[in-house]
Amino acid sequence: MTPVRGAGHPQGTFVMERLLDRVARELGLDRAEVRRRNLIPAHKMPYTTQLKARGGMPVVLDSGDYPKCQQDALVCAGWDEFRARQEAARAEGRHIGIGMANFCKGTGRGPFEAVTVRIGPSGKVHVYSGAAAMGQGTKTMLAQIVAEQLGGSLENVTVTTGDTAAVSMGLGGSNSRQTVIAGSSAHVAALKVREKALKIAGHMLEASELDLEIEGDQIRVKGVPEMKVSLGGIARAVAGTAGFTLPAGVTPGLEATEHVVIDDMTHANGTAVVEVEVDIETGAVVILKFVAVHDCGRIINPMIVDGQILGGTAHGIGNALFEWMGYDDDAQPVTTNLGEYLLVTATEMPHIEVIHHESPTPLNPLGVKGIGECGVIPVPAAIMSAIEDALTPFGVHIAQAPISPAQILALIEQGRVRTGERVNG
Repeated sequence: MTPVRGAGHPQGTFVMERLLDRVARELGLDRAEVRRRNLIPAHKMPYTTQLKARGGMPVVLDSGDYPKCQQDALVCAGWDEFRARQEAARAEGRHIGIGMANFCKGTGRGPFEAVTVRIGPSGKVHVYSGAAAMGQGTKTMLAQIVAEQLGGSLENVTVTTGDTAAVSMGLGGSNSRQTVIAGSSAHVAALKVREKALKIAGHMLEASELDLEIEGDQIRVKGVPEMKVSLGGIARAVAGTAGFTLPAGVTPGLEATEHVVIDDMTHANGTAVVEVEVDIETGAVVILKFVAVHDCGRIINPMIVDGQILGGTAHGIGNALFEWMGYDDDAQPVTTNLGEYLLVTATEMPHIEVIHHESPTPLNPLGVKGIGECGVIPVPAAIMSAIEDALTPFGVHIAQAPISPAQILALIEQGRVRTGERVNG
């Protein structure tokens, strides 16, 4: 499981959420109510658990409103009204069900990620990081964080990642860590470059640093736009010229390198609610509705966050209904191509209703939490819960993922035998 998105979290969550459904069933309680009673409320954050991380530090849930995430997901999915819809569907011979699952994910594993921010003589802002990008928007994220402090223009920022010629140390992409760790280093480095640029501009413009602002590639005196100096001009002023002195108290160059050290992981959380329809003649499962509520702290780029949630959800649907890895009696794989190992495609993907919560963490200067792995974590458990609910008349209980149509039909048949219904040919 380790090399795959979530690295064991979807499997652990699957076991816990399946057990919570069993508790609800055996005690005659609503599944959502069982969870509500056991969720840590917002006023108890930060909450120290009895668990320990791999480095021996206690696992501390730093921020978030877990009950509100669940409640918002239930309301959006129409949880309280579902039983009436289900009864109407059963009267038509259709089997629909609803399920849910919560998750909590430690993100941003430290201890550091190196980032250098440099303004060159052309006025371009260059960002170098050991944080390797693998399709999750790392370069865009770093550019946004740096641009926020240095003029706001993404077009004026270039980002180089994973190049040891620029940054010799880097720990790579895993554990939803890049925005938390590399982003924090980029933020602090950009602040230091900003502070130095304003100081130099103050000397050049004979103005107080407090009266200056950075806009685009220019530093201007507030209210006096004609009094300005370019970022390139400032960089050239501290690049040094033989025989000329630097501005008083200013060191050469316009750059900063940071390795912000963060040992404690910040915890993202969320809730998935799924409505499905099961064809009891074929075992086919169709997802009718999917609601994903998540909290990844302060959101840097909403489009990237949406993409990570949607991609993770697709991955989770694949984990639940398609991606079976099979072996024969000699332990040789029998699913050796994409005709046998099935992946979810656009035709199987439902519309995903995404709801954002933002509970900034106190553990890093940006208040951000990781998001890359979060979408996948609750999905298999929520889908199995919904399938079970749809097949309640047959007493079906699911303890595995993925589950195939043939396996669903077998469980229905077993349920019919248990309930004394005549088994057809």
